[in-house]
Amino acid sequence: MANQITSPRGTADVLPQDSAKWLYVENLLRSVCERFGYHETRTPTFEHTELFQRGVGDTTDVVDKEMYTMEDKGGRSITLRPEGTAGVVRSFIQNGVLAGVLPVRAYYLISCFRYEKPQAGRLREFHQLGIELFGAKSADADAETIRIASTALREIGLKNVHLEINSIGCPECRPRYREALYNYFKAHEDGLCDTCKVRLEKNPMRIIDCKSPECQEIAAGAPMALDYLCDECRDHFADVQKYLKESGIDFTVNPRIVRGLDYYTKTVFEFVHESAGAQGVVCGGGRYDGLVGMLGGPVTPGVGFGMGIERLINVAESEGIVFPSSASPDLYVGFIGARGQDIARKLVYDLQDKGISAVYDINLRSLKAQLKYADKLGAKFSLVIGDDEADQMKGKLKNMQDGTEVTVDLDPERLAAAL
Repeated sequence: MANQITSPRGTADVLPQDSAKWLYVENLLRSVCERFGYHETRTPTFEHTELFQRGVGDTTDVVDKEMYTMEDKGGRSITLRPEGTAGVVRSFIQNGVLAGVLPVRAYYLISCFRYEKPQAGRLREFHQLGIELFGAKSADADAETIRIASTALREIGLKNVHLEINSIGCPECRPRYREALYNYFKAHEDGLCDTCKVRLEKNPMRIIDCKSPECQEIAAGAPMALDYLCDECRDHFADVQKYLKESGIDFTVNPRIVRGLDYYTKTVFEFVHESAGAQGVVCGGGRYDGLVGMLGGPVTPGVGFGMGIERLINVAESEGIVFPSSASPDLYVGFIGARGQDIARKLVYDLQDKGISAVYDINLRSLKAQLKYADKLGAKFSLVIGDDEADQMKGKLKNMQDGTEVTVDLDPERLAAAL
């Protein structure tokens, strides 16, 4: 026998018995997005590598270490998307969306790919809800996207999650902050990990996000972006907080949030579950006013977030939230003999055409085995067609929950009404 082939490390199967909770979560997220006036967009699973190098930033771990990049048969460098925003920006620039009526509100449910150490809630192929709002520079836009995330998490049923926000400034005030960070970390360079010694020259703000305990200890005393904001950024951040309070959304200002991608400016935020460590972050996002221009489009403000579906489901189940299970068929039709099989087959087909979930035996098993299978499926009702039932075109419809039976005509219209 040939060796069994297993899934690649860092990937996971969604089995039939688990698909219902995924559909429930995805449909709830779609419903929330559409309620806020957002429409779905879809982009390719892979893009030219340059898109992520320019958009995500070549100083990030995502670009440096985690991207799945390959050369196609035409000699072009292609990368499986590690995140969703850059692809949406490329799509909207290419298709002229940002030259139309603004603001543009879009959402997407996609799979992303990053080569990192697999752990609970973090896989190499993961799924994500993303929100993008282009063409609005006001703090109202920041508050709107945060409200969408807050609404979705609340309607999923999460209790132990809180919002943390920060501002990391803009191109006007960021240089002063960068200089202060550089001088601080330069004085502690010997204690930094090798990766952060490189970051020191390229982008010292990324050191704040390092997971190394040594770097975290050093970063705890680093200057804070909030102390270097220009007047515009300070006023913008104050307005974001004002609008969140008006919406009844509790938050904490966390000056250590920088996010992991280079395109963020001004507002950054995370929804953090009480779970320990980075795995507690179920949603993260912020503003990126320079990204569209960086990728060749018209200068257009943007704000959005990403929410990991696997992590969302994991933390929800850790709180004891029970998701719907896979739907059971409304009716299982059993039969005896070839004539009963013919009637069962046509009856099931007719019921399915009327929107009834119905199945029958396709393995030619004994009636006892058929009914045992119906019970395992969790069918709500069962119906058996033998010679007598075929002659009279009537049968006993059994409620599988309480065992009660009623006689019904083997007519799809009447049977559908009885279910």
